[in-house]
Amino acid sequence: MAGSHLHTVWFHPEGISAPGGSAALPAGATGGALARFLRETGLRAGIASRLPPAAARRRLASLLGVRLAKTAAVLALPAGAAAPGPTFFRAAARRLGIPPERFLAVSGEAPFLEAARRAGWRTLGLDCDAAQASGPGGAALVERLRMELPLPAGKLPNEWLARFLHEFLFQDPSLLINPGVGEDIAAVDVTGEEVLILKSDPITFATDAIGQYAVLVNANDIATAGADPRWFLATLLFPPGTTPAGIRGVLSDLSAFCRRWGITLCGGHTEVTDAVVRPVVCGTMAGRVRRRELIDKRRMRPGDVLLMTKSAGVEGTAILAREFAPRLRRLGLPASEIARARGFLERISVLAEARSAAACGGVSAMHDVTEGGVATAIAELAAAGGCELRVDLEAIPVRPETRRLCRLLGLDPLGLIGSGSLLIACRPGRAPRVERAIRHAGIEVTRIGEAVGKGAAVRGFRRGRPVPWPRFAVDEIARLFA
Repeated sequence: MAGSHLHTVWFHPEGISAPGGSAALPAGATGGALARFLRETGLRAGIASRLPPAAARRRLASLLGVRLAKTAAVLALPAGAAAPGPTFFRAAARRLGIPPERFLAVSGEAPFLEAARRAGWRTLGLDCDAAQASGPGGAALVERLRMELPLPAGKLPNEWLARFLHEFLFQDPSLLINPGVGEDIAAVDVTGEEVLILKSDPITFATDAIGQYAVLVNANDIATAGADPRWFLATLLFPPGTTPAGIRGVLSDLSAFCRRWGITLCGGHTEVTDAVVRPVVCGTMAGRVRRRELIDKRRMRPGDVLLMTKSAGVEGTAILAREFAPRLRRLGLPASEIARARGFLERISVLAEARSAAACGGVSAMHDVTEGGVATAIAELAAAGGCELRVDLEAIPVRPETRRLCRLLGLDPLGLIGSGSLLIACRPGRAPRVERAIRHAGIEVTRIGEAVGKGAAVRGFRRGRPVPWPRFAVDEIARLFA
């Protein structure tokens, strides 16, 4: 059943206002849709109220048109005007022998819902006017409840897929076949385009703002070829217990950030599966570039200057602040600094600096820093470009926020996932022009090294002395998610 992961819906009558301030629903508003919904899903309905049980049932009937049986469970709220705290809701779940995540609290009072949420309950906030919340026969309320029910494992049901896709506009004239129920591919007209650039990358670490990460991490790779990212497909995998509302939120983020960067969200796949324990987005991006403007790392040669934009661990700093804020607070990091670190999320695009650099000419290679941090990215660039690189480790910029978060959590910033930072190899005569163009775009850029010969090694230096190059078997942040 749709509601098999949810046990009881707890209505809070005092938190729901009567339609237009009246004492009861108009005649004929029987709450039939709500009653059928509860019956068909097998969900239990209960009341959380300070009123005597009979009075609470009457009030709920007058507000939402659904009449609960005398045997319906009642949670007696503590006396007083203040909302109960999380302890009350935790104790209620223990007393009833049901995990708190299988309870849904329905109210229009924010403090009531916040306390329930902090205790692990699911929550549904109603508009203060029950007429808006219930609608004829409770149909609108049923719709809200259905959005909060965990989905079964498997593909997103076609009913939800059709509804969610209907909310998006597909206006790119080059998109010949739109996403839709029964459509497993997207068709794009690339007539006249000389080179189509393709890229695929999953987002597995971040759950907060996962849509933004997915779009930008894939778009960044396209931009390193000198191309404009144009088309995006996403495979969305959600763990059991995910609700339609949760899926809709990710889809909305994907759509919004694609629009922001002029990218068309043109297809993908969505399902709930026990193969994952947190949401995963696997993105595939396609872009285009004129053949003569294609940036191929194999064009690197000795003498090229190595530049780095922004700083080490940009993406990782944002993830740490968003996913581990309580732990960082316990370790003594002020909330204001955590907030600044969370804001690094707005810096993970390299599209602006990639476009600025490419327009200058003389760029032989670009490589964005991702998993494994800047140390891994530099080693990858050396291997792809076939050039030995000499790098001043002390020149690699690390922001104070990144340094402090890594120190508290025992991580090395040089091995921290770093989308938002771009490595650029360019001819020495063009390097000053490239640096000026990037700074003119409002982006920091630092000269950190140079190509010194053919090969694939990286030679690290500190204060002019050679040091072993740092290597990371896995990204530093992965150790926190293990």
